[in-house]
Amino acid sequence: MNATETSPTYQQIARSIEFLTENFRQQPSLAAVADRANLSEYHFQRLFSDWAGVSPKKFLQYLTLDFAKERLRHGLTLAETADETGLSGTGRLHDLFVVLEGITPGQFKQGGEGITIRYGIFESPFGPYLLGAIGHKICKLDFLDEAEPSDPASLARRFATDWPEARLMADPSALHSLADTIFTNADRKPLDVVVKASPFQLKVWEALLRIPEGQVVSYDQIAAVIGLPSASRAVGTAIGSNPVGYLIPCHRVIRKTGLFGHYRWGATRKTALLGWEAAQVGNE
Repeated sequence: MNATETSPTYQQIARSIEFLTENFRQQPSLAAVADRANLSEYHFQRLFSDWAGVSPKKFLQYLTLDFAKERLRHGLTLAETADETGLSGTGRLHDLFVVLEGITPGQFKQGGEGITIRYGIFESPFGPYLLGAIGHKICKLDFLDEAEPSDPASLARRFATDWPEARLMADPSALHSLADTIFTNADRKPLDVVVKASPFQLKVWEALLRIPEGQVVSYDQIAAVIGLPSASRAVGTAIGSNPVGYLIPCHRVIRKTGLFGHYRWGATRKTALLGWEAAQVGNE
């Protein structure tokens, strides 16, 4: 699939979310938001509810700054969350869903030489994404936008920073079953993720895995959890270099003011991810 063949559903939803984010203080009517998506009120209500699992009005509650601030102010610490979810402590990963590992020092030094990465483009509730895997282990999840090229050379460049010497093979058919579990993993079957990372990056990304769906934390809180309370800026840099979107949930980190902040795959997509997860948790 070409990256320009973006799901019309997500593109219409994204325009709506962008509009809601910019105008939530005015509590826009269903008609105004539907017009933004170029749909009738009836079709927009149905489309949005199918995508988010809640009505546009309900979803709007998850986009307000007050909501973000409330979650940040009253959210559990990561240590408390670990206890409540049955984890032995903040040093243990939530391995019921995502198991994160770094490559060996030798592989790190060799830039992936001798490794084969299979890749393909797939659809998600948040638009198309590039998926890369080493065997059954995911090494790349990169959301794509409409205007971005998706020819083999352009996709190969997305692997160049972390895996410059790896052998790349376009093989979406081999990844279909893996892709099918990423956004619809109802049984919470473990997904293995392998990354090329410094010890500091790995520590930050492990901390991200301990943020439950529907929760948000600040960069300062992540810095405190990893034992480096003065390193929030470095934490932000590590979060911004995350190569595996969604599964390593860097979208769950917001500014301590309650603002959602920047996201390497776009502010609208980050808002969509946060609202969508909060809606799923709210329904449960």
